[in-house]
Amino acid sequence: MLVNKAIKNYLDKHQVPCITPKAALIDMDGVLYDSMKNHVEAWYRTLIPMGIKCSKDEFYLYEGRTGNSTIKYLFDKQFNRQLTDEECTEIYAIKEKYFNELPEIAPMPGADRMLQRIIANGIRPVLVTGSGQGSLLDRLDHDYPDVFAPAYKVTAYDVKVGKPSPEPYLMGLSKARVNANEAIVIENAPLGVVAGVAAQVFTVAVNTGPIPAQALTEAGADLVYPSMPEFADQVDSLIESLRNTR
Repeated sequence: MLVNKAIKNYLDKHQVPCITPKAALIDMDGVLYDSMKNHVEAWYRTLIPMGIKCSKDEFYLYEGRTGNSTIKYLFDKQFNRQLTDEECTEIYAIKEKYFNELPEIAPMPGADRMLQRIIANGIRPVLVTGSGQGSLLDRLDHDYPDVFAPAYKVTAYDVKVGKPSPEPYLMGLSKARVNANEAIVIENAPLGVVAGVAAQVFTVAVNTGPIPAQALTEAGADLVYPSMPEFADQVDSLIESLRNTR
């Protein structure tokens, strides 16, 4: 009932007759990898000595932004100072160093099964991440072999703005050569949800972190699942319900 209501609300809002999913636009951190705790720790170690006043939990709210966007936002907020791209690159290199020194992160439990069900339903997986973390991007093909073809990846190096702008998801649609109502977004962060919704794609949020589920709903998610294993269990029925709108 909840799924059908969410689908109807989407169709009414965007004035489209159906959803025919051909592509799944999938975030990386917090969706494919249980990596956010390491990102948070690395950001904290990098920025606190530079005078940025923030709590660790605050960094979860910035998830989805590119590294440069996060750095520029925080320095402008704290010091009213506009950093250059070169300065951001130097700061991000420090963050990467700390990230790579932390214990190795693991694939998100349930993510592999989720991807298997997406593919089994004839849907093309497309990576759409704001991350430029090379150590994780390099692991994708090892941890998820034959899932994300090079032509179907959008990373921080491909976009100018990044989430919460719809740019990354619009680029994902373009790479997959599908319209907005021919895709779904799979996210875990409020800013990513905002980006998916702004791209007018049916947006599924999976609550894999400490952010309250209400924050994902308020960001505009069409559906919110409490964990990745639970979402993996429901992929087949969700896709069937979406396709029944035709």
